[in-house]
Formats: sequence, C-alpha cells, structure tokens
Amino acid sequence: MVLDANDREVIEACQRGDYDAFRLLFETHKDRVYSIALRYSGDAAEAMDIAQETFLKLLSSIQDFRGDSSFEAWLYRIVVNRCLDHQRRSRKVMPFIGDLLDAAESALSKLLRAEVENDVQAIVGKLPPEQRIVVVLRYTEGLSYEEIAAILNCSKGTVASRLNRAHSVLERRLSHLRGV
Repeated sequence: MVLDANDREVIEACQRGDYDAFRLLFETHKDRVYSIALRYSGDAAEAMDIAQETFLKLLSSIQDFRGDSSFEAWLYRIVVNRCLDHQRRSRKVMPFIGDLLDAAESALSKLLRAEVENDVQAIVGKLPPEQRIVVVLRYTEGLSYEEIAAILNCSKGTVASRLNRAHSVLERRLSHLRGV
C-alpha cells in the first residue's frame, strides 16, 4: 500500500521531530507490530519488549525513510529485525501461537485442542528463524509473497522456498495429528 497525502504528511512531520505525529504513527501501527511480535515470540512480555524496541528504532531511524517502498513494508522490516535480534539474544525456542479454539467447544475438546496447539506451537517454534518468520508473516499477518519478500529483502522465490521447507517440516512432524 502506498502512502496517501495525509500519511506522507505524518511521516514528514515525524522526520521534523513532531512527537504528536509520531504518536499518531504509533497509535496506527501498535496493534499490528505487537501482533507480529507476539506471533513470532509466543510470549506476551517478550512481544511487548520487541514492540517497544521496534518503536524506539522507528523513532531513531524515521529520518532514513525515503518512501522507496511503502511505510508498512519498511516498518515490518524493522519488526522482523527486532524479532530476529531478540531471538539471537535470548537463544530460546520461540513458540508459535495458533488461534484455532472455538468458544463453543466442550471441556474435553478444549483439552484435546490445547494439546494439539501445544504440539503445533512447539514444532513451529523449532523451525529455523528464517522459516518461522515467513510462516508468521504469511499465515498470521496474511501477507503476500511479494510483501514478505519486500520486508525480508529477498526474492519471492526465496519466500516460496522457505515456506515450502517449513511446510515439509510441519507436515512430517505433525503427521501424527491427522486423525485428531
């Protein structure tokens, strides 16, 4: 999505040091940034840390935004980098949180779902970071291959390849769940 005239004005105001404009950017994008961080990390506290680091980085580097790509793609790239940096620092396995529970399920069904979700989270959490982030961006954020490629600064073919490898691993490791 290309910025419209009002969005460009907000970015330019941020670049001039207007904190109200930055607050508007923050309010507009905070939920999406947190969502990506939470889906990647699987932990609310870590997601808050990642989101905070993302907005600090945004504040310190807004001058670098030239508008060559969409602002959203540029911001997603910052979020992805913060996720990967956080993962490198913590060296913890980052689980993936699925959102498959139906509110009307019985207690037994909920227990079974929780067990399946934990299996999926654990397996997705063991994917290499470059595969895990494309899974998060594709399936939780609904981004296209083109958008993911722009965010990760790679080709659509690389995105497809990483997703294909992730699918293969997930299919193999989750095959025991087919009958559930």
